[in-house]
Amino acid sequence: MCSTIPTTHLKFKPPNYFLKPPLHNHQIPVEKFAKTPNAHHHCIRLRCCKFSLLTTRASSDGSGQAEIFSAKKVSSPSDVETMKEISSSSSNDGYVSLFIRMLGLDKDPQDREQAVVALWKYSLGGKQCIDNIMKYHGTVNLIVNLLKSDSDSACEAASGLLRAISSINLYRDFVAESGAIEEMTALLTRSALSSDVKEQTICTLWNLSVDEKLSARITNSEILPLLIDYLEDEDMRVKEPAAGVLANLTLTQSNHNLIVELGVIPKLAKLLTADVEESKVVRKVARNALLELAKDEYNKILIMEEGLVLVPLIGAAAYKSFRPALYSWPSLPDGTKIEQSSKIPSRYGASELLLGLNIDTKDVDLEEAKKNAVIGRTQQQFLARIGAIEIEDGSKSDGESSSGQRLTTLLPWVDAVARLVLILGLEDESAIARAAESISDASISEHMRVSFKEAGAIKHLVQLINHPSEAVRLAVVRALDRLSISNHVCQTIEAEGVLNPLVNLLKQSNSETSHSLTSMIIDILARILDPSREMASSELTSSRQTNAEGILVDSTFLSCLVDILKASNPNLQTKAASILDFIFTNEPCIEKLISSDIQSGLEAVFQQKSLIETEYDTEVNILELEEAGAAVSASSRLLTKLLDHQQFRQTVNSYNFTQLLRAILSSRIPLQFKNWVAACLVKLGSLSNRHLDIEDPINMEVTLYETIPRLIQQIKGSLSPQVQEAAVVELQRIISQGVVDSTRAVASEGGIFVLVEVLGNGSSKAVEASLGVLYNLSMDEENHAAIIAAGAVPVLRKLVNSQKPEWMLALRLLRNLPT
Repeated sequence: MCSTIPTTHLKFKPPNYFLKPPLHNHQIPVEKFAKTPNAHHHCIRLRCCKFSLLTTRASSDGSGQAEIFSAKKVSSPSDVETMKEISSSSSNDGYVSLFIRMLGLDKDPQDREQAVVALWKYSLGGKQCIDNIMKYHGTVNLIVNLLKSDSDSACEAASGLLRAISSINLYRDFVAESGAIEEMTALLTRSALSSDVKEQTICTLWNLSVDEKLSARITNSEILPLLIDYLEDEDMRVKEPAAGVLANLTLTQSNHNLIVELGVIPKLAKLLTADVEESKVVRKVARNALLELAKDEYNKILIMEEGLVLVPLIGAAAYKSFRPALYSWPSLPDGTKIEQSSKIPSRYGASELLLGLNIDTKDVDLEEAKKNAVIGRTQQQFLARIGAIEIEDGSKSDGESSSGQRLTTLLPWVDAVARLVLILGLEDESAIARAAESISDASISEHMRVSFKEAGAIKHLVQLINHPSEAVRLAVVRALDRLSISNHVCQTIEAEGVLNPLVNLLKQSNSETSHSLTSMIIDILARILDPSREMASSELTSSRQTNAEGILVDSTFLSCLVDILKASNPNLQTKAASILDFIFTNEPCIEKLISSDIQSGLEAVFQQKSLIETEYDTEVNILELEEAGAAVSASSRLLTKLLDHQQFRQTVNSYNFTQLLRAILSSRIPLQFKNWVAACLVKLGSLSNRHLDIEDPINMEVTLYETIPRLIQQIKGSLSPQVQEAAVVELQRIISQGVVDSTRAVASEGGIFVLVEVLGNGSSKAVEASLGVLYNLSMDEENHAAIIAAGAVPVLRKLVNSQKPEWMLALRLLRNLPT
């Protein structure tokens, strides 16, 4: 069972008590102070009160709760009377002043140590005793100076006394201004230091870190890496205050980058995910530190990579609507039924009560993901049924702070996945929406997406698409969008019948469907209806046909997709064209597409502004050009398939499409997007009853802007000698046909350097073809410099001297160059 702690904006203060309480009648012999001139020649009796460690809870403006610890007196009459005597006694004040004088730098080190120990124990009397100590100016400076001592006892006492003084808000600045932070930094950097000294020193820093100005000084000091290392200390007395200091430092947004860079997230996460039960305080401060860091999206991802997931706190009352299936045949969280091995009733009816008796465990071989899903569901449903969910120290959270801030907690992923799926089955709309948002945020890896699938989240999410609340619908579709990135999970989403509700949601009017919701629906549909994705199972194929029967060829749905082609960004245009391609391939609906004005939609894609602009220097413009190229490629593929139908050819404006595609072919969109543009141009040319020989303008442009760049890319990037050889031979054929500007296209695409490389390591046939291309290029004197710069001369001389079959071609090329 994992505790749930709400986000808090409170500064954490350490428990200001000591593991070594003072003796109640502590006598300091006179001999100990014989060297001190002001020492009394009698025994000094310093009496301290008994204390008990009482924990109180404080709350700041309702936004959260934090543990504040303080030392309180035992209210026995004798102790109260003793305290009154100490407080009112003038001789006691004299003892305090005596000990403070003994802290002087001119005193014996042993006397200084005894004095600071006595003052530390005296400070346990509470604020009044600390006030008595602070009445003397310069006391804090003397105490800080003792942090340089070689004695662990003196350092521990000095740190403990500073811890007590810094617990009072009034004196916190005095401690900081005395150079305590710097001295404690130097102290903690010592190689050999006892845990007692570390504890008191770090607890003092914990007190000081409550102040935002002082926390900045701590962050900028060398102590921050040490605090992070102390999170792995074996002693809980050191680990706990270190986590407390870091929790306070994370409350300042400007500290986050530095703290994260030093690797604090994995170590804090380990405190929450470790199998060994950590202390309650250290788990609490670690959780709150991570919750503060999780306010940054990048840090949130780092935290989830450590196996922790953000889960909304919705209030224990929201779980009252949970209705578990009390009597049903056992099944896995994703709905898979466990096979019943025996149907014979037991003699006394136990098999009717305990259904698990009818399961042969030898036949049940569960994967690890399914086992985790069962464990998580069992734990979370048990907590919900007994009313123990979201309960901490006997108080129940209501899911929101008094200021209206939504509260969250961090749980290990097994519990978090089960908790979120459990919330999806509740009645509270706000809780469902928040759970779906958390599922979306947590679906950052294949592992998490599969975990949600195994936990049964897909079925709940698909059912909630038709929820009356717009906030719920938006959150649910976003979660399905993130989950569908996984091909395996995407198949499960499709099998649950998601097509009908998604299409119906998309068909709603624009006033009801937001742009972000439309984008996510198109993303999901594009993954399911991907023309290039082969279904791994015939069962899923038949499921698609059953669930989507008639819905995909609905005129309203097709009109929505065409409208996206007309008015959306290139990313959505690409996906809409891909969906239309899939629909048309599987169920021709040419009449409905024509009536939906598909021609105008395709023209809008081919007339994008980014395709017309000539400036592509900035990274933003290059990215826009790539997105536009993807949209053009998908639309060209769709247009090529539509042109196979006579009914569409009779209505299409072939000349207009030809001109648009020719302009795109010569544009600077990436080469991989030009293949379908070229294919579509050839198709349009053949339909216009034109004789497409090599001199035809369309064929010529396809050769210059698609074929030659593609061949050069194959020569340069192919690892297969056969592919490289075929590309060089094809390039030689094109050049030998005398296509206008073909040699210029080869040179402009960097083909000279590629062809020279083939001369050195290509096959005999590839070398011969490469020599032929380079010889044609050498006819233009503008190419001589590039050929020589590519290192052709030494390679050609080597070929001539080798007397290989192609040495005559090499010699002819060498004679053409100015060598």
